Amino acid sequence: MLVAVYAIFALAAGARAGVQIATRFADAPAAYLLSALAAAVYVLATVALARGGRTSFRIAVAACATELVGVLAVGTLSIADRAAFPDETVWSVYGRGYGFVPLVLPVVGLLWLRRTARRGGGTPAGGGRPVSGGV
Repeated sequence: MLVAVYAIFALAAGARAGVQIATRFADAPAAYLLSALAAAVYVLATVALARGGRTSFRIAVAACATELVGVLAVGTLSIADRAAFPDETVWSVYGRGYGFVPLVLPVVGLLWLRRTARRGGGTPAGGGRPVSGGV
């Protein structure tokens, strides 16, 4: 389920960024590039979560952590300095335009990865080698 939600967000953020960059890039280049960055992070998380294995586990943790830092930073900046974001990004106002899922998703992802790692020997996603150790 987590992989499916990440895949949907990768598609949504990528489509949004693509349309914005192709049609209105000059209006808010930073906002549109941040949407593209969010899409790239979602794609990375989707692939890492789906693959499983030690390396993919580490990439998934890094992607979820990057996403959380991004949504917190962009969310805060988009409220504090509205002029810096003349148009919304995926992470603006903590993902308000997406029902705040961008704020909740990395937390759920990190908790799931932590729980999976603590099982000791469980695979962190859909397959691959077992993971030992913690997050």
